[in-house]
Amino acid sequence: MIKLSDFNKVNEYEWVLSKEFRKDMKVPVKIFSSQSLLERSFSDLSVEQAINSSTLPGLQGSIVVMPDMHQGYGFPIGGVAASSISDGVVSPGGIGYDINCGVRLLSTQIPIEMAKPLLKKLAIAINQFCPSGLGSSSGINLNENEIKKVCREGSGWAVNNGFGSKDDLLKTEDKGCLPDADFEKISPRALQRGIPQLGTLGSGNHFIEVDFVAEIFDSILANILGLQKENLVVMIHCGSRGLGHQVCTDYVQLFQRAVIKYGIQIPDRELVCAPIESNEGKNYLAAMRAAANYAFCNRQVLAYMVERAFEQVFAPVTKNWHLFQVYDIAHNIGKFETHLVDGKKIKVCVHRKGATRAFGPGEPELPDVYRDFGQPVLVPGSMGTSSWVLMANHASMEKSFGSCCHGAGRLMSRQKAKKSFRGDHLIQELENQGIQIQAGSLSGLAEEAPSAYKNVDEVIKVVVGANIAKKVAKVKPITVVKG
Repeated sequence: MIKLSDFNKVNEYEWVLSKEFRKDMKVPVKIFSSQSLLERSFSDLSVEQAINSSTLPGLQGSIVVMPDMHQGYGFPIGGVAASSISDGVVSPGGIGYDINCGVRLLSTQIPIEMAKPLLKKLAIAINQFCPSGLGSSSGINLNENEIKKVCREGSGWAVNNGFGSKDDLLKTEDKGCLPDADFEKISPRALQRGIPQLGTLGSGNHFIEVDFVAEIFDSILANILGLQKENLVVMIHCGSRGLGHQVCTDYVQLFQRAVIKYGIQIPDRELVCAPIESNEGKNYLAAMRAAANYAFCNRQVLAYMVERAFEQVFAPVTKNWHLFQVYDIAHNIGKFETHLVDGKKIKVCVHRKGATRAFGPGEPELPDVYRDFGQPVLVPGSMGTSSWVLMANHASMEKSFGSCCHGAGRLMSRQKAKKSFRGDHLIQELENQGIQIQAGSLSGLAEEAPSAYKNVDEVIKVVVGANIAKKVAKVKPITVVKG
């Protein structure tokens, strides 16, 4: 039984569990959290999952866990693990089933006061332009050759086919395309699932949200990002749809044999993995990158479709109806990066599961326009609550492998939320707050009730207090489209 007294309290927002806590741990577990959030996390298996994750071969530094942590598959959601390229492993559970689930933020020059009379119309238009829900299809009608190009080219495929502009790519993580992707390492079943779903939102916690900028905390950074107080912004949260889910499913099954083949001892079968340098490991990474490229492309297409909805609703009343890319980031992904560990720079495979890359100022991977200031970090709240725009600090590179939180984090399981809330009541409550809702199902809406999530402001207080990131702006929802 894990308890608070087992942790060494480094400061108000950092807690460390020594690797001596359990004899099979290879590295410590570092958790960014307030005391109240950490104590609440003992109600699920997330801390135990972090400890189990620390037993994998080749880990460097420590397992890092963000304050939005909650129980996931194998690894906790909010977990970050860095594995040595030479003798470490890659684990699909440390990246997640929805490969490159991520967030895109778009800004506008539309004031909320002008938009208010048109919000209902806007919600309906977005819902029509952006198909959502489990198994939804978009009508783009890819053939097999085209989906292979999507997996290879990522967001570039979308731009080359008229869905947005090259400027969008400059403000997307990795310019919307991971190198060394190989669609040949994806099963025919995964490709078939992906063919009809490009340009769709999906279900669960995925959403398209129209917000307004409620507060600005750093006017210089907000101006660089194109954020103006009281103006509308759009947040898109989705991933690789059925294609990515199938890739993870396929390799989880394959790796069940790999752990036996390579003699890897794991305390939980959900932690199945393979050496990074093995054929199995290389194949998974190539397939994961292809699925990540599909997800980048999916958000690019959705952004284009959202702009079409804005054009339909706002073009008749203002010439300033256009959307502008702020940034697009992944939070379920594995990346080869170089980090400083114990005073030495080493190349590692960083698993981020429900954790956002957060590179500090000066890092060469960042877009030119943001390099001197740090990477934008986008943290959506729960439906009906605030979301945040942050900027990464230098300290993230030293403390968290250049990573930050990705959202509020669940307090309740989806099943418990469905038993605790009614979708029709939620719609009424949110509309009473001035928030327009378009939802695929009432039960799906109940799963995403704001009370089923942690307080996102408390999560932000932790990452800012730990000096991982700084506040730029707080945005509040006025229109939410859910799968």
